[in-house]
Amino acid sequence: MLSSLYIAIPALLAAGAAAGFAGGLFGIGGGFVVVPALIFLLPLVGVVPEEIAHVAVGTSLASIIFTSLRSTQSHAKRGAVDFQLLRDWAIWVVLGTAVGTMVAGMISSRQLSLIFGAGVMGFAVYFLLPARKGAPLFAGLPTGLPRAGIASALGVFSTLLGIGGGTVTTVTMTVCGAPIHRAIGTAAGMGAIIALPSTIGFMIIGFGEPGIGWGSLGYVNLPAAAALIATSVLFAPFGVAAAHYLPSNILRACFGLYLAVIGVIMITRF
Repeated sequence: MLSSLYIAIPALLAAGAAAGFAGGLFGIGGGFVVVPALIFLLPLVGVVPEEIAHVAVGTSLASIIFTSLRSTQSHAKRGAVDFQLLRDWAIWVVLGTAVGTMVAGMISSRQLSLIFGAGVMGFAVYFLLPARKGAPLFAGLPTGLPRAGIASALGVFSTLLGIGGGTVTTVTMTVCGAPIHRAIGTAAGMGAIIALPSTIGFMIIGFGEPGIGWGSLGYVNLPAAAALIATSVLFAPFGVAAAHYLPSNILRACFGLYLAVIGVIMITRF
């Protein structure tokens, strides 16, 4: 076990740094980076194959709480966070996370991995396609029932993938006319709203399950989460700075290719 930790800890610190940078850069929680890394590293702390996907998703969500808060703080200093939208959407998003947690408790690790892989492939297509130019598709953000439906679906989907929902939030805001930097900053805040109740839910549904590994509280591995958080909060501001200066077309293409590779790995691994 000790020799395994010598491998796992540096790798988790590196994954946290990458997740923090990606979180600040794209307004995401970093789950697209963290979950694949955990899939490969969790066996080193005793997680059995049947539980790997659940522990990976739960641990990713725990780390996203802090990554998202750090990214939001940095974006807010630049005036790029729509706090009114976060307040208006919060209740529906939280309801969606509750449904997503219940679904996660009813499906197998294999099924959860397939859902993650399929979701990642969908986002890869979005990032690899040319960014849409011209007038926005909609004149403003949805209200009433459409807002409730979109926000709840965002909570469900993000909980099952172990992500902060930043990509969906960014897409929704930009097609409704919001500036891209404001959309990214607001998406970072959405991550914390999703991750906090989802983390609690994964702790509950995994409590007492066998084979979840050393240091796990339910489906959240606390040592792994601590390692991820330690570097993600340090590197998130660097991602925020890069988001405001680097060419968006290059960033979109690189991230899209990464997601495509991860999607294929997750679908074919189990």
